[in-house]
Amino acid sequence: MFRIGVLSDTHGYFDARIATYFGECDEIWHAGDIGDYEVIVQLNQIAPVIAVYGNIDGTTIRSRYPGHQRQIRDGLDIWMTHIGGYPGNYDSRVKPDIFKLPPGLFISGHSHILKVMPDKLNGFLHINPGAAGRNGLHKVRTLVRFEVVKGRIENLDVIELGTRSRA
Repeated sequence: MFRIGVLSDTHGYFDARIATYFGECDEIWHAGDIGDYEVIVQLNQIAPVIAVYGNIDGTTIRSRYPGHQRQIRDGLDIWMTHIGGYPGNYDSRVKPDIFKLPPGLFISGHSHILKVMPDKLNGFLHINPGAAGRNGLHKVRTLVRFEVVKGRIENLDVIELGTRSRA
């Protein structure tokens, strides 16, 4: 079993309650728009961080993290990028590879809209964890946490951190 916490679009804001929700995770995956490297420093105090840069991230973050991460955890092929779209509306930069070699789990951020939905055509799960930061049009800050057990996603939780304006 492998526990993963997923977040996106922090835009430089770190909510200390993330440590409570991700405290038992083996890794934290950040789907871009980190905003400030200090967010990564704080996340790394909880668990090792796998991240991708987002469209607002500057050279410090882009020099440390790629635009895409594709890794296997306990038999599950996971692909993460910032601007990826969702089933039926994938971004042109990922669309060819989604169809050629679909992952078991596709994670993207950018929209600030929480989505957990199957891609029935390609046979995998799509997760957009919403936004954990205060900037954007979202009303509620969210995280996602799940376990990978022998290539399957289990015990998936959506976590609400509160409204965008609340600390």
